[in-house]
Amino acid sequence: MKKFYSQRFIVSVALCCIYLIAWAQAPDGYYDGADGKGGSALKTALSGIIRNHTERSYSNLWTDFEKTDKTSEGFVWDMYSSKKYVFGEDQNHGQSSDSYNREHSFPKSWFNDAKPMYTDLFHLYPTDVQVNSQRGNYPFGETDNGKKAIAEARGVLGKSSYPGYSGTVFEPDDEYKGDFARTYFYMVTCYEQNVSSWKCDMLNGTSYPAFSTWAMNMLLEWSRKDPVSQKEIDRNNAVYKIQKNRNPFIDLKGIEEYIWGNKKDEIYSPTGIFNGIKVSNFSVSAVDGKIRVTTDKENLVRIYDVVGRLIKQTIVDAGDTEFSLPSGMYIVNGHKVAL
Repeated sequence: MKKFYSQRFIVSVALCCIYLIAWAQAPDGYYDGADGKGGSALKTALSGIIRNHTERSYSNLWTDFEKTDKTSEGFVWDMYSSKKYVFGEDQNHGQSSDSYNREHSFPKSWFNDAKPMYTDLFHLYPTDVQVNSQRGNYPFGETDNGKKAIAEARGVLGKSSYPGYSGTVFEPDDEYKGDFARTYFYMVTCYEQNVSSWKCDMLNGTSYPAFSTWAMNMLLEWSRKDPVSQKEIDRNNAVYKIQKNRNPFIDLKGIEEYIWGNKKDEIYSPTGIFNGIKVSNFSVSAVDGKIRVTTDKENLVRIYDVVGRLIKQTIVDAGDTEFSLPSGMYIVNGHKVAL
């Protein structure tokens, strides 16, 4: 939740501090299942870690928000407006437009109001009723000529100006774009088993990559420009106490790059070390019906099938090492190779 175009040096320092804090707050071993994977296999591994959680009732959310979305002054933390709403007193009961309600930032119509998505706190936020109504179920996006619903609105509605999409979009304020991007990364990861049936212009009807190309590119940009804030870290910890699961895209700095971004062909590790062996540069190729791994020094090699099952794990010496496997697609330390 930083300003979108803050100074790079300050952002870099903040990122380092935030990463160390966030990683320490996840329980020991919580993300071990993600170690050594990349691309779609990494997304599947994270889904297995976070998808089972305590389901809330819709009425629970009013009191949950008091634990997850309270400003330092004690007001409702509303990412859609600058109004200072009071918990309980200003909550919407269908009688006042000057109030806050329970916003599905990932619109519920996209997943047909199904549970447990319907009450998952990681995408539900307290928001101004009028701005929420304007947003409706339009995709998030960017627009050059957007209109505010009210003077205090944080966000505008208008025709998309982002390459690849020309429909109507709701553009949130710059300081919250990263928050919403990481919310969306969570949703398509946690509910990987469901997402291919969801319908909206931001999705492409698959479990991976799940997003339409334009939406994936935009959300990655938002996440890069607006890195994880203390607000998100605190909220992640508060939701964890309630739902017993976490948002890995808040905990693990830049892990989305290993799934969809500029590192999707690389292996992910929080430390860069597997079983005491540091991963160094190497190449993977298919030669004479075998997988050939070429590395400059001793390395741990992990080979997965396309659904993320570990097929082989071994330490190899510097030079060329070949593996004989049945025909198919494999992921070797995050690198895809076909036999």
